[in-house]
Amino acid sequence: MYKDILVHIPTERPMRAVIDGSISLAAGLNAHVDAVAVGYVASTAAYLMEGGAAVAAVFEMERERALERAEAALAVFRSEAGNADISCTCHPLGAIPVDAANSLGEMARLHDLSVVLQPDPEQVTFDNDVPREILFQAGGPVLFLPYTFRGSFKAKRIGICWDGSRVAARALRDAATFLARAEDIAIIAINEADTAPDASAGNLAKHLGRRGLSARTISLSATRADIQPTILSLAADENLDLLVMGGYGHSRLQERFLGGVTRAMLEAMTIPTLMSH
Repeated sequence: MYKDILVHIPTERPMRAVIDGSISLAAGLNAHVDAVAVGYVASTAAYLMEGGAAVAAVFEMERERALERAEAALAVFRSEAGNADISCTCHPLGAIPVDAANSLGEMARLHDLSVVLQPDPEQVTFDNDVPREILFQAGGPVLFLPYTFRGSFKAKRIGICWDGSRVAARALRDAATFLARAEDIAIIAINEADTAPDASAGNLAKHLGRRGLSARTISLSATRADIQPTILSLAADENLDLLVMGGYGHSRLQERFLGGVTRAMLEAMTIPTLMSH
């Protein structure tokens, strides 16, 4: 059960999607929310600390301004959370991007679920990088909300993107709270011939059945480049509320990169997607 949720509130991008989604989710689960917003200090400013008291004072001034930006973003969340009567604590940070990502990753490890906003490829901002960093550092599930998301979060109709891999199995287990409450579960198997027989979609359906969960299997074929659009097209046809999938790749801020399907999904997702790495 998700009882302790971490939410990243952006300071350089519209925040309505993540506020609406996280608050409605927490209200439905009667969960506590720790909301974190980061005011970013330019990485070059950190080196001013080596220049003596005068330039150190400049750095501290930049950090204070960053904290003010974080506080302003959290004020919006705090007001909405109060209206919804959910338990929450707000955490403003003023830090260079790498330090902020590390802090959020460490916090995420002590939460049942992290909620973040889908990166927007049209905007150049560290608010795009931090959600992906949380995915790789959290050691647990991360719920990505599309930046087009509006209204209350629901997860009645769930699609499990299944390829038999370790990360897909991790995401499946991490989604247990949502799956237990679902009204319809679809196992989406793309190119199932490539999946080991012991980890087949059919065996997954049997496993879920032993947990009291009824699931149907949808098997499709697609080229590697078409896997992500095939999944999203199916999600639209099936009117799914949530996708569950493994998150492949490595940290960008540490010169590592996302896997192709994961990257494409984050760029073009149309429904909330729970990922685990």
